[in-house]
Amino acid sequence: MAEQRKLGRPTDQRIAMLRSLVTNFLKYGKIETTVTRAKETQKLAEKMITLGKRGDLHARRQALAFITEETVVTNLFETIAPKYAERNGGYTRIMKMGPRRGDAAELAILELV
Repeated sequence: MAEQRKLGRPTDQRIAMLRSLVTNFLKYGKIETTVTRAKETQKLAEKMITLGKRGDLHARRQALAFITEETVVTNLFETIAPKYAERNGGYTRIMKMGPRRGDAAELAILELV
């Protein structure tokens, strides 16, 4: 299993940040963040979409345990996941934007394909 990036935060803060990023990504379909955060968010978001494709009660409860808003889970299971029913992974794309002005961190846009 691949090692998870630490992103310069304690474990509880890192998990909370990633939950928030995944929730907002599935809510809006697109987010702008740093490249390393986008890569970690991409892994988790694709797992959530795979749970949505399964569609059973256990998968819904697993998604609800991670995603912070119930309306986002409903949207995931009813509209987002059926779009990718024929697709085996690769539901998201990362497009690099260049450095951020303040601290020169590499920015990226994470979006649904």
